[in-house]
Amino acid sequence: MEYHEAANFLFDLRRFRSSPGTASTADLLAHLEDPHDGLACVQIAGSNGKGSTARMVERVLREAGLSVGLYTSPHLEDVRERVRVDGRKLPRSELAAFVESSEDYIRDCAADGDSPTFFEAMTALALWHFGREDVDVVVLEVGIGGKFDATSVVDPVASAVTSVTLEHTAVLGDTIEEIARDKAHVAPDGETPLVTGTTGEALAAVREHAGEVLTVGSDGDDETDVTVSYGGRTNHTEAAVSIAGQWEPPLETKIPLLGEHQAENAGIAAVLARQAADVSDADLSRADLERGLRNAHWPGRFEVMDREPFVVLDGAHNPGACERVAETLSTFEYDDLHLVFGAMHDKDHREMVAALPTPDSVITCRPNLERAEDEEVLAEVFAQTGVEDVRHRAAVQDAFADALEDAEPGDAVVVTGSLFAVAEARSRYTRAMIPKRIRNLDDARDALESASVTEEGVWRMRGKAVHRVVKTNLQYRQASYLKQELLSIGGECALSGLQRDEELVDVVLMGTLSQFKRLIEKLEAQPYGLATVARELREGLEIGIEPSEPRYPWQERSSVMGILNVTPDSFHDGGEYNAVEDAVDRAEAMVEAGVDVIDIGGESTRPGAEHVPVETETDRIVPVIERVRELDALVSVDTRKAAVAEAALEAGADILNDVSGLEDPEMRFVAAEHDVPLCVMHSIDAPVVAGRDVTYDDVVEDVVDQLTERILLAEKAGLDREQIIVDPGLGFGKSPTESFELLGRLEELQALGCPILVGHSHKSMFEKAGCGPDERGAATVAASALAVDRGADIVRVHDVPENVAAVRTALAARDPRGFDGDD
Repeated sequence: MEYHEAANFLFDLRRFRSSPGTASTADLLAHLEDPHDGLACVQIAGSNGKGSTARMVERVLREAGLSVGLYTSPHLEDVRERVRVDGRKLPRSELAAFVESSEDYIRDCAADGDSPTFFEAMTALALWHFGREDVDVVVLEVGIGGKFDATSVVDPVASAVTSVTLEHTAVLGDTIEEIARDKAHVAPDGETPLVTGTTGEALAAVREHAGEVLTVGSDGDDETDVTVSYGGRTNHTEAAVSIAGQWEPPLETKIPLLGEHQAENAGIAAVLARQAADVSDADLSRADLERGLRNAHWPGRFEVMDREPFVVLDGAHNPGACERVAETLSTFEYDDLHLVFGAMHDKDHREMVAALPTPDSVITCRPNLERAEDEEVLAEVFAQTGVEDVRHRAAVQDAFADALEDAEPGDAVVVTGSLFAVAEARSRYTRAMIPKRIRNLDDARDALESASVTEEGVWRMRGKAVHRVVKTNLQYRQASYLKQELLSIGGECALSGLQRDEELVDVVLMGTLSQFKRLIEKLEAQPYGLATVARELREGLEIGIEPSEPRYPWQERSSVMGILNVTPDSFHDGGEYNAVEDAVDRAEAMVEAGVDVIDIGGESTRPGAEHVPVETETDRIVPVIERVRELDALVSVDTRKAAVAEAALEAGADILNDVSGLEDPEMRFVAAEHDVPLCVMHSIDAPVVAGRDVTYDDVVEDVVDQLTERILLAEKAGLDREQIIVDPGLGFGKSPTESFELLGRLEELQALGCPILVGHSHKSMFEKAGCGPDERGAATVAASALAVDRGADIVRVHDVPENVAAVRTALAARDPRGFDGDD
């Protein structure tokens, strides 16, 4: 079964109304042979905060070394975001396999008038996938309520009710007490207490049903078992929290989710994580808790995207959540407030608007799904509150673009009202225009199939994908309009078989450079966010874009980074340069051979490498940096630790190279504070874990997708995109075949808009080319030339003279008249 067929099958289940109870989900799981049996599940209910809390629990448990499944809803851009294992979203192949296993059963149920709903099927899919992946712990965000929710098919080992407000009254009850009792049904059996942040009548109702309860709050009264103190913002994206009551001294950390309510969610998450770790016999340290909470990024929840102007995306969808947006926003200084607002029609718009701060201007909009309220209706609500500058646009992206255009550097732009509105606005930062190299019909077929184009469409279109080919994803109405326009000027466009108004559609654009120029000109004047698409196409294809003034050597030509390991155990040259004098001699020889950057590392990331303490790693590299910093080359430090990076920069290093992909939450801030380039690598584990089996649908596009969020983290810390270098991480969680796939399709990473580094030197991937451990030098040189030909800005190698020659040869072949080897 193809992915688009499976996804369409699941989405079609939205036509069925849910019936109270877990029987339908349980029966579907029974058909699948109860894959959830034996899973240790954490269940989190609540009116607000349950998604953020679930993410915090998951990230803390992963920090302790556990494999964790996370199930949340709704999704922002891709339905597979709802189901994650160790942070990686569900592979397309797994979704298709699930539908193949359950389709006949679900159709039989539908014939009897008792089909599972979309949410019930997605819940079963999540538990089925987690069972297949044999995760240690599952974290489940409840959909609605607790008693009758599909997630209540499990017997949780730990659970929480974060908060209770009047919501879904037709389903859960008309009073706070009724709703609280319903949510309290997630309470675990046995001796583990239910964790809750509720107070007053809601807490009384929770106690009435759940019995033993552990309370988390910020007031510190006699009823509070765990007290959380919110220390306020420490920078524009993080806040300090202290959690006391079960830790002595209190836990002290930062969280990337702003607002006092998120501090309370962090307290609930800390308790839940400890309960789950105890059941799993895992050693959960204070450091795991503090670092896990700090790494719990959750898109669309008071997410600060930029500072000039100050841009915030928050999916507040009810009055209580809007109040919290107002509270958090009040801690920032800004001039005018420009609000972009889009909401669902079943929400209390007047109360939501009343809870928000009074804006200087409002642009209302309508997210692209049937449940969204009309933008003119929302505009009238704001006008009746006395806001003078009220406008409306049909599309969220157009409203967001207008607000950004209106805003001065000292103003604030806030997108809120719904996670669906936030998702459409956030695509401005996440959508990739991926260039495809099409050399033959096989390449064309692969490009089309990767976008889930139907079999008939692939056969019809493959011969036409012969010029510039770009893959992206758009709203269905955007994709349909774009296809019409491109066809009208002689180009071609293929759409995924998954074509639904509420989901993004994969699109493959095919045409000459001239046709793309004409397409961009047409789109720039169109509505529905197409002007934003035009800007992204212009940037992705570098049409009419003036290059910036170069600050670094790789902005002028592909550069060579020479590896200098001052470690006893690195896989290729461990122990050769431990002595400072030997390291300095090696650095001088590399500079003489023409190296542009010297990358100094004090800890190995080979499989099985031992952890090196901060003090040891620092003592290894700092004396070398101090001796080589005056050489005619930039100095990079290869480290996963922010403390080591700080010491290296103080000693004279120019670049940070982080193979963990920002696992240390302080690393991005260190780079921003020192205003230095930061290399972010895609890695599943660093050091490499031998035998780790990772499933990729398309390793190149999956790497692009996962690096996008890492890049955003670095940008939000204050780095410019030209300072963020991306490394696809050859050999790190990839097979030799996957590593060569990345090397062969390297130009697709240009969709990220960042310089590209390739680290391939003497790696085991070359066994695929018949090269043993002592025979990889020549293969490395060949790969360096290939990498440059395919768009690498930096190659990271051990053997500098040979690879400098390879890079210069590739550059000369690319530009025989313009390249001078002495440049």
